[in-house]
Amino acid sequence: MDKKELINGLKEENNKWQTLLNQIGIARMDQSGVAGSWSIKDIIAHLTGWRRFTVARLRAVRNGKKDPSPPWPISLNSEYEINEWIYKNNHNRTVQDILDDSNQVFNEFIDAFEDLSEDILTNNSSFPWMNGQPLSADVFFSHFHEEHEPDIRAWLLRINKK
Repeated sequence: MDKKELINGLKEENNKWQTLLNQIGIARMDQSGVAGSWSIKDIIAHLTGWRRFTVARLRAVRNGKKDPSPPWPISLNSEYEINEWIYKNNHNRTVQDILDDSNQVFNEFIDAFEDLSEDILTNNSSFPWMNGQPLSADVFFSHFHEEHEPDIRAWLLRINKK
């Protein structure tokens, strides 16, 4: 996949995400119970937190640096602990602040790919955290599609029936 295809795919996935968020509406984004006690706002902050780390990794690759330290404390050992840290650091923020942050980080995500050469993008060994998996929009949105989208869509159906 070349850079243009990758970036177009990422933007297309983001457009689908924005469409889903528009269906939910800002007024309902802080209602708990979407995924456990998490709200849509909490899920957005969660995805943004992990994407922010991916942006840092992409920038490190561009600059020929080693994998950067994550934005969370390095003492956190599991995804559960990291997710709890992201939740605690974002839960009290406003919906609009979380949405603005998400949009900004997505733009940084696209910019980070734009800044990489075609040679780097097509060399699977450039991204050690990908374990040799080729870059694609599907890869970067798979966590959302597998872990969060089913919960969000089921929640949306439940609240729309009320």
